[in-house]
Amino acid sequence: MNTMATVLLSALPLTAGWVVHVWWLRGCLSTARRDPLTGLRTRDGFTRRATTLLKDSRAVVVLADVDKFKDINDAHGHAAGDALLKATADRLAHHVGRSGVAGRLGGDEFAAVLIDDHGTAADMLAVLHGVLARPVDGHDPALHTTVSLGWVRAAAFPADDLSGLLRRADEAMYAAKQARAGMRRAGLGWLFATVTGRRAGRTGARTSAPVVGVAA
Repeated sequence: MNTMATVLLSALPLTAGWVVHVWWLRGCLSTARRDPLTGLRTRDGFTRRATTLLKDSRAVVVLADVDKFKDINDAHGHAAGDALLKATADRLAHHVGRSGVAGRLGGDEFAAVLIDDHGTAADMLAVLHGVLARPVDGHDPALHTTVSLGWVRAAAFPADDLSGLLRRADEAMYAAKQARAGMRRAGLGWLFATVTGRRAGRTGARTSAPVVGVAA
């Protein structure tokens, strides 16, 4: 056996071990980017995929927040609250589809970026709002609540990155929750005056600013 063949054969175990190690690391990274309860992407995983999707002019950014989630936990227990979060995540992911991405940002707050092929985002989200309010399958029919949605077309604010668009969607969602309107679209201007990225009503934000630029 020549020297080259000997070297190659001796390197095979090392190469195989390195391949297995890389595969294991990728698996760990993928797991770390998935929320263990809902299976949705965590903030980091969501950010990576969403940033790519925002290159598409049809992208729509959505923020969703479960209404009165604490009351669900208090009335039905944390296991029921977890079931509600899981159902919300499953329905959101199904509605967004393979072309978009959904993530759990934390607690009862979810985000999504969907691709609006036909310019019907408002109608699509109205349907989603109804779906998210359905009782949880296999549980007490009383186990359900509404979900407030805020959304914004990325093309309407070309200078904004994902963080800026999420902030606009967050403000629209907050306005929808305060007005019990179900959902709101971010208008051409801040819905609330903000300080260091905090919307009105949060610690560190001005609370005296009027609501502006709200579109249903």
